[in-house]
Amino acid sequence: MNNKRFKRYCKSLQLNDDPNLITEYKKVHSIGNVWKEVEEGMHEVGIIDMEIYLSGTTLFMIMDTKEDFDHEKAMTKLGTLSRQAEWETFVSKFQKSLPDSSAREKWYLLERIYELDQHKNYSAENGYLKELGF
Repeated sequence: MNNKRFKRYCKSLQLNDDPNLITEYKKVHSIGNVWKEVEEGMHEVGIIDMEIYLSGTTLFMIMDTKEDFDHEKAMTKLGTLSRQAEWETFVSKFQKSLPDSSAREKWYLLERIYELDQHKNYSAENGYLKELGF
């Protein structure tokens, strides 16, 4: 059996309550539309995978990272990488946030309150250590 350890962070963000903007926001995040430099930057800071879900005006993000990922350091570094600040300004028109807010300032870490087969507690800031056996 091969075990893969990683950290998981869950975050939320509020969109502006405008159906046209929400439709456009979904298009901006559809396959091939997120700027290449933004995705490269996420990989560079240690983000392995990211998924974003939508319910009404609430976004829910699942972000899986390398096991040694330091959320504060990585988000700070990400904000300095190519086109990241430009992307955040671009998508801010959809979000309930200030135009010059960084991703770190807009996305709120969520506290996990239940996990099937949970054996240890972790803080949202430190991520939730996960291990997949396959």
